[in-house]
Amino acid sequence: MLDKTKPEIVNGLNVDDVKALIASAAAGPENNGTKWKVSSAWQGRTHNRSKVTSFHMGGEEVNREFTIDIDEPEELGGANKYANPQEHLLAAINSCMMVGYVAQCALRGIALDSLEIDIEGDIDLRGFLGLDENTAAGYESLTYTVRISGDATPEEFVDIHNAVRATSPNFYNITRAVAMNDRLQVV
Repeated sequence: MLDKTKPEIVNGLNVDDVKALIASAAAGPENNGTKWKVSSAWQGRTHNRSKVTSFHMGGEEVNREFTIDIDEPEELGGANKYANPQEHLLAAINSCMMVGYVAQCALRGIALDSLEIDIEGDIDLRGFLGLDENTAAGYESLTYTVRISGDATPEEFVDIHNAVRATSPNFYNITRAVAMNDRLQVV
């Protein structure tokens, strides 16, 4: 006889919790909103420190305490003490998609053996340094490779891949224009 008191855990995720989150978000607009915030402060040279203190979900504040240090390589004027903003951006894209693969597999009862994502892109320094107004200041394209294995068929993994592309917030953010509403305060 199955013990119904133990949660179903697949790939380290509590599937019942994920299903409850889905049901809550589907229940109405008061449950499906999230708000994210990061504050960053210059630490000298090209070093900055970003702090996460909380996020909001369903109208409730959830406390979180994280610090993220960012720098540049010496070749770009930094001290090379921390990953740079581009490396954090690429890691954030990979990490967001990775959560999607893990969750999609868990919801389908698919146990993962391994999951790796590599991503890369080129930035022309002429755009970044303001030397050529016709040169993009950032990435014009990114290439990523997902290596996944587990107890699913290739067709199931294709379906999961398509679901991740359709639902990953960072995949969405990087593949579509996001409005940047700015305010400059000179203090």
